[in-house]
Amino acid sequence: MNFDLRTAKTVFSYGLTRLRKLINYRLGGRDLESIFNYLQINPLLATSGQPNPHQLSAIADAGYKTVINLAPNHVENALDNEAELVTGLGMQYINIPVAFDHPRQQDWQQFADCMARHEGQKIWVHCAANMRVSCFVFLYRTIQLKQDLRIAQQDLRKIWKPSGIWNGFIVKMSNPS
Repeated sequence: MNFDLRTAKTVFSYGLTRLRKLINYRLGGRDLESIFNYLQINPLLATSGQPNPHQLSAIADAGYKTVINLAPNHVENALDNEAELVTGLGMQYINIPVAFDHPRQQDWQQFADCMARHEGQKIWVHCAANMRVSCFVFLYRTIQLKQDLRIAQQDLRKIWKPSGIWNGFIVKMSNPS
């Protein structure tokens, strides 16, 4: 994999989140900006890596109504009881488990349908490191919302520069046959 600086930072920091979970150490505050790879896209949409339970409370306190998790339940830094935590905070929880090494068109379509169903409300989208999410949100913004490719790409590259499977996935979803 050919890393750029942002990608290397994301991968390294994700490794730290796994280590913190392994030793049961919670680093980071309770504010939105402390969530790993947090990125505010617009007033109604934010993305991140895996939030901890305190950060999920901050998400609810900020008025988010829906949390969409694109990581499978078995990823190393996942919260075992995330669905219960999120619904207990009064938010809707949606899990679309996207395999990092095999994103599928049906995953993308399910995500796009979810985003359309919840249009107009505050949505928080996360995965393990915000790599899956940044690609799906980039596609949603450029395909569904018809936003400027360059602006959406700038946000995508704040997290990482997709290569390999993910670059191919973006190209395939952007140019359906």
